[in-house]
Amino acid sequence: MFIAKGCFMSLSVCMIVKDEEEVIARCISCVKKFADEIVVVDTGSADRTVEEVKKFTDKIYFFKWIEDFSAARNFGIEKASCDYVMWLDADDVISEENCRKIKELVDGVNFDMAFLPYAAAVEGGEPTFVYYRERIFKRSQNYRFSGAVHEAVAPHGKIVYCDAVILHKKIKSGEPLRNLHILQKQIARGICLNEREKFYYGRELFYNGMYRESIAVLEDFLRGDGWIENKIEACLNLYRAYMAIGDEKQALNSVFRSFLYDKPRSEACCILGGYFFEQNSVNCAIYWYQSALSSESNAKEGAFVNLDFSGFIPSIQLCVLYDRLGETEKANYFNEMAGSFKPNDERYLYNKKYFESKLKN
Repeated sequence: MFIAKGCFMSLSVCMIVKDEEEVIARCISCVKKFADEIVVVDTGSADRTVEEVKKFTDKIYFFKWIEDFSAARNFGIEKASCDYVMWLDADDVISEENCRKIKELVDGVNFDMAFLPYAAAVEGGEPTFVYYRERIFKRSQNYRFSGAVHEAVAPHGKIVYCDAVILHKKIKSGEPLRNLHILQKQIARGICLNEREKFYYGRELFYNGMYRESIAVLEDFLRGDGWIENKIEACLNLYRAYMAIGDEKQALNSVFRSFLYDKPRSEACCILGGYFFEQNSVNCAIYWYQSALSSESNAKEGAFVNLDFSGFIPSIQLCVLYDRLGETEKANYFNEMAGSFKPNDERYLYNKKYFESKLKN
C-alpha cells in the first residue's frame, strides 16, 4: 500500500529496562515528542525505574529475565499496537532536531524498515563512533529480534536510511562479563553459535583480555561464511590480540587479510600507519595515513565506524611525520586539517603555537 505524504502513521517506541532510574526520564522525555505509544518492559529493576516510567506511560510490562535480550525485546514488540515500532535503550538521547526528523520520516515515507545512525561516542558535540542500526520497522511485517546478546533484526522489505542520530549516552559502566557469560552458558547447554554470535563471542573474549581464546574463536569465524563487515573487524581485532601475545607477524598478516574482503578501511590504514610510525619508516607511515584520509566511510553498510580514523588521527600523525622530514608548511597544513575535526584538541592547539613560532622565523 502506498502511503502518501500527509497520511500520518502511528509509532510505538519499545524499550527494555532494568535499574535505569538515573536515565529513563531523560530518554522518555525525548521519545514523547514523536511517539504515539511508549511501551516499556522491565526485566527486574530494584530501584525506582518503574516509578519513573509511570510518569510517562501506563504501558509498562514485566518480563522475567532469562538471559536473552531478543526474548525481552520481542515481548515488548508484541505489546505494541501502532503502525510502526521503534526500539531504544534507556540511556539513549535524541536531540530536538532529530526527534523532528523521526516524526517526519514516519509521517511522510512508505517503508518497511528504517536504518538510523547510532552514535556510541561523541566528542565536542559531534559523533565520533557511529554505525547504522535497523531502528524502525513496520509492525505488520512481523519483524523479530534474534540473538541472546547483540540482538538484531534481519533486514528485508523496503529499506530506507534516515540521518536522525540516536546518541547512546551512558552515565554508568556496564557489566563487562555479562555478554560473555551469556554466550558461554549457551555453549555449555550445547547450543551451537551461529556465525554472527561466534564473531561477538570472539570479540567479548578479546575485550576481557582472553587473547588466545579470542584468537581461536575469531580464526574459526573467518573460516565460515559470516558477514563481510564482521570479518573485516575480526581481522583488526586479531591484529590487536596477536600483538597482545607478542606475535607481530601474525598481527600484521591479520590486517592485510582484511583487504581480501573489501577495500582497505581507514582503521586498518591507521593501524599500519602507526606500525610504520613506530618503526620510524616515515614514508610508509605517510602512505598509510594518507590512505586513511582518502578512504570512504562505510557506516551505512552496518560497520562500526570510528570517524577519528578517517579524520583527526591521520591528520595529526601526518603533521608529526612531515615535521620530522623538515617540511614545515605541509606539517602545518595537516595540523590545521586536524583542527578542522577537533578545534579544541590540546595536541592541535599545541602544534598551532609551535608552527606559528616556527613559520615566523
